[in-house]
Amino acid sequence: MRQDTAQHATPDTTPHIAENLPLHGIHVPLVTPFTPAGDIDAGALEALAHEVLDAGATGIVALGTTAETASLDEAERDLVTGVCAEVCRERGVLLTVGAGAGGTRAAEASLARLARWPQARAALVTVPAFVRPSAPGVLAHFERLAQVSPVPLIVYHIPYRTGQPLDAAALRALGALPGVAGMKYAGGGIDQDAVDLLGDLPAGCEVLAGDDAYLSPLLALGAAGGILASAHLATERFTELVAAWRSGDVALARPLGHALARMSAAAFAEPNPAVVKGVLHAQGRIPSPCVRLPLLPASEVAVTATLERLGELPAGSPQQAAHAG
Repeated sequence: MRQDTAQHATPDTTPHIAENLPLHGIHVPLVTPFTPAGDIDAGALEALAHEVLDAGATGIVALGTTAETASLDEAERDLVTGVCAEVCRERGVLLTVGAGAGGTRAAEASLARLARWPQARAALVTVPAFVRPSAPGVLAHFERLAQVSPVPLIVYHIPYRTGQPLDAAALRALGALPGVAGMKYAGGGIDQDAVDLLGDLPAGCEVLAGDDAYLSPLLALGAAGGILASAHLATERFTELVAAWRSGDVALARPLGHALARMSAAAFAEPNPAVVKGVLHAQGRIPSPCVRLPLLPASEVAVTATLERLGELPAGSPQQAAHAG
């Protein structure tokens, strides 16, 4: 027998309309720092959240893929969410929490849990993976979730993980749903669907880049920002890139975008978030580079290459340099 816990969060099943949700700029999907013994280091997670916000991030994402959410048990997921919620309460910034599931009923229950954290203002929900429903089925899935979710949804389109390609028309229909505030677009490149989607976005829907290496061209096409794992490593430079494209400073945006893309490619040379964690540990920002199986720690070669790409980033703008000082 099923208990529809998601209905209890919004008993009238009215879609949650997002108002003034700051879906722009850089949102950092935080890694989950582990101690050398393999437990979650809540203090390191809190410090990391403050660091990226100090560097200009618009918000943080808890329980994204980068957090190794699949390897966390329920108590650990609650711990991560609670730490991030408290930081966002203190800082007055957007907290997005990863939620959802392959089945609609399970996704409803996952979203209902977010009502426990009033600081959570958006949910990042992946297109159903492995099941591969039709495009109308995906639309019906998100229509139902938008009706029962306590917070607006950010649809996470990442077909190379979900096995579910969706064309621009289908993505546009998702973005037009009441209760859908935006889309994390990780199509694996810049294709015609990306061009078509960004050329005709539904009102009230923003696109955030999800493929780190393609942030700059997506910004040039009209994306509002990005949810990017490699932004742990150069948060100020990513935020500077967003500002450059927004202001039309192409002379700054192009070389910085290319350099950040090279760094991002190095950070993804091995399965995410192993290299990001390796670099963060090398920088002394987390206590251990550990990841949980089935992931393996990053190689020294990959960590060194990413550090080298970081060192090759062009000099920042005077404003950025002043902020760093």
